[in-house]
Amino acid sequence: MVRWLSITLLLLIACSSHTGTQPASMAQGSVVFGGTDRLHVRIAETEQERQTGLMNVMALAPDDGMAFVFDGPVTTSFWMRDTLIPLSVAFVGQDGRVVSTSDMQPCEADPCPTYAASEPYTLAVEANLGWFADHGIAAGDRARLERGDG
Repeated sequence: MVRWLSITLLLLIACSSHTGTQPASMAQGSVVFGGTDRLHVRIAETEQERQTGLMNVMALAPDDGMAFVFDGPVTTSFWMRDTLIPLSVAFVGQDGRVVSTSDMQPCEADPCPTYAASEPYTLAVEANLGWFADHGIAAGDRARLERGDG
């Protein structure tokens, strides 16, 4: 019985660990805000990756998130359908400056609320709820995506 419980516990930990939370096939990098605050991200570049986002992810490490990259300025709203954890999002304009941030709560039933940027953006970055506020990141701050290990 103890052995079965130990194995079950190890499987649960493995399934909720950082490596099991996001698709391993996605590109990785960092988003640097204001030159000093770094968020490690998986990069969602395809339409499918952007649609899936952080759906069904059970946990993120404190300085992990996801960067949604667009080919040009967009005004698409975000929503939290099938997203299990509360998140914050920063929308970054084509000039590399944060245009706005929002806090988002998981949505369990349709219709889900949507979260829009205050103006067009080319990059949206999701992190654990409160990450941007905790790091003093707000509209007007610089942000840049670094591909690879960053």
